[in-house]
Amino acid sequence: MMTSKAIYPGTFDPITNGHSDIVTRASKIFDRVIVAVASNPSKKPIFTLEQRLDMIQKSLQDLPNVEICSFNSLLVNFAQKKQANILVRGLRVVSDFEYEFQLAGMNRRLAPNIETIFLRPAEQYAYLSSSLVREVSLLGGDVSGFVHPYIQLKLTELMNNK
Repeated sequence: MMTSKAIYPGTFDPITNGHSDIVTRASKIFDRVIVAVASNPSKKPIFTLEQRLDMIQKSLQDLPNVEICSFNSLLVNFAQKKQANILVRGLRVVSDFEYEFQLAGMNRRLAPNIETIFLRPAEQYAYLSSSLVREVSLLGGDVSGFVHPYIQLKLTELMNNK
């Protein structure tokens, strides 16, 4: 019997409730979901890779079929290494579509055996992004409705140390 294994890639700087919603829903569709955290230094993340992995682990610990790991390679190569043939991508708003459509096309060209599927987060998270959460937190706003309590604590700690 073939098991379905999907990868949900991202920088997750930090993981938001919108990301968690996508992972939770994907975990009900696929036997195994790998949350693949891109090291992505070009994006200049505010959290280290280790911090992001820790925060994701804590916020998704109730999902037994979810694995969290990092990668620093071409996504399709990582997927092949993990023997996953499905990429899960979140689509919040129409403006996400063009970029995601280009990525899916490139990934299909590089690895025709890997499919990309798109999931929309729940309505209340459709506007939410890591960059918005970072900005609200940096300016002293309440992000409790946007992130897991552990992530809120880590954002507060980070902002207090700046």
